[in-house]
Amino acid sequence: MKMVWWDGSGVCLFAKTLEETQFCWPKIASTRVRLNRAQLLALIDGLDWTKVRPVAVQRPQTVG
Repeated sequence: MKMVWWDGSGVCLFAKTLEETQFCWPKIASTRVRLNRAQLLALIDGLDWTKVRPVAVQRPQTVG
């Protein structure tokens, strides 16, 4: 996989090859696919990124 990523100030090129598994790639469509950070990391690691869901973390009420 080769991926070009724009961070707002420049372009980064990433490349990765899986030896034992395959990438769980999004279906090809005319629409854009947006991935959050956790989904992108799962895709790059060869995991099923569609099963990654955000977890709500609650702020602590008191300290000490």
